Amino acid sequence: MRVLLVEDDDDLAQRIAAALRAEKFVVDLARNGEDALHLGSTELFDVAVLDLGLPKLDGVSVLKGWREEGRSLPVLVLTARDGWPDKVASFRAGADDFLAKPFRVEELVLRLRALIRRASGHAAARVTCGPLTFDAQLGTFERDGFPLKLTALEHRVLSCLILRGETVVERRDLIERVYEGDVETDSNSIEVIIARLRKKIGADHIETVRGRGYRLTAGEG
Repeated sequence: MRVLLVEDDDDLAQRIAAALRAEKFVVDLARNGEDALHLGSTELFDVAVLDLGLPKLDGVSVLKGWREEGRSLPVLVLTARDGWPDKVASFRAGADDFLAKPFRVEELVLRLRALIRRASGHAAARVTCGPLTFDAQLGTFERDGFPLKLTALEHRVLSCLILRGETVVERRDLIERVYEGDVETDSNSIEVIIARLRKKIGADHIETVRGRGYRLTAGEG
C-alpha cells in the first residue's frame, strides 16, 4: 500500500516513514504544502497522512485542493493542534480521520489500514478470496487457515489484489503502489513477484489479464 506522508518536521517524518516501511507500506514524503498538493493530484496513493502546519501552503488548503479536483484519496490529518476548530476545519475540507500529536505509531498504522480497507469497500477487518484471508488490521495473510509467509514486495502485491476483490488491477497501478523510487527500473520484476506468489497460494488464484494487469480469483483450490 502506498502512503503520501506530508510532514515538515524532518525527524518526525523520517521516524514515521521508517515505521510505515517496517509495516510493508510504500512511503512518499512531501515536506511542504505545494509539493503535497502536486503529488496528491498527479500520483496514485492508497492513503495520505497530512500535517496541518505546513510551509508554502497549509494542510487544510491542500486537502481542499485535492477534493476540488475530485480526488477521493483517504486522508488522515496529523497535527500538534488539538482544538475543536482545527478538527472542524479538517473534516469540512474532506478529512477522513484525525490524529493529534503526540501519538503512538501503532495507532497510526491501525488507522491507516482501516482507511484503506474501507476505501476499498470492505466493512469487515478480515477480507477473503477463495482459500486466502487477509486481516486488514493486522496486515497478515492466511491460506486455508495457516499463516502465509511473504516478502515485503509479495505482501504489497497481494494486499493490492485482495482488496480489489476479483476485479482487475491495472499493471501500472500495481507497480506504482508496490515500488519506491524509479518504477521504470523496477517494473520488469513484477512478473517475478507474481510468479512467486502463484507458487505460494496456487497458480489458479492469480489470473493475468493480457494487456491490462492481474486479478485475484477464488480458483479451484
